[in-house]
Amino acid sequence: MARISSSDPLRRTTPLDRLLAGAGRALAAVAAAPGAARPTPRPIGAAVPESLTEPERRLSGALMRVNHVGEVCAQALYEGQAATTSDPRLEGFFREAAAEEGDHLAWTRERLDALGARPSLLNPLWYAGAFALGAAAGRLGDRFSLGFMVETERQVERHLAGHLERLPEGDAASRAIVERMKADEAGHADHAQALGASPMPEPVRVAMRLAARVMTGTAHRV
Repeated sequence: MARISSSDPLRRTTPLDRLLAGAGRALAAVAAAPGAARPTPRPIGAAVPESLTEPERRLSGALMRVNHVGEVCAQALYEGQAATTSDPRLEGFFREAAAEEGDHLAWTRERLDALGARPSLLNPLWYAGAFALGAAAGRLGDRFSLGFMVETERQVERHLAGHLERLPEGDAASRAIVERMKADEAGHADHAQALGASPMPEPVRVAMRLAARVMTGTAHRV
């Protein structure tokens, strides 16, 4: 088999290639129903027919819409961070984390459909804002960017723990998805910490919590 040299154009990507690839990923995150590499988590034990009242179904739909928005934002954050690091190893790490978050995106969208709920109408806005934050974090250096990821994931863990308390007892399907997402977020934070993350200053943490509160409160309804 012929060896392709490093100068072969098939081996190179141009800025336009990267721009188009990023645009495709953005479109998939905000407008499509992406497929997942891993199967959707299911409740452990014997299958029990789902029986939710209409208020319970609306509550589950609203909570899963918030979680879906979170995954749209995760795609954008990691896209921004991957685009601004100069370390190929970290770029690969952010891309790998984004792939796992892509599973979350697919799972939450699948669950929204099952509940008869819709995604947030503001997903393009959420994506744009999160991409800008990720890119800004990356511009401040890799250690800061990793620290931003750690703090983001820790806050998401707490957010998902709160959803596990609020989801209706009978909604085992949503609970299984949220529990698996929570475990994945913890793994991302631990990995980023091990790669040399810097702790976030307290004002940054507070600002992140306030921004998340605005996002979750809005996405719950819109």
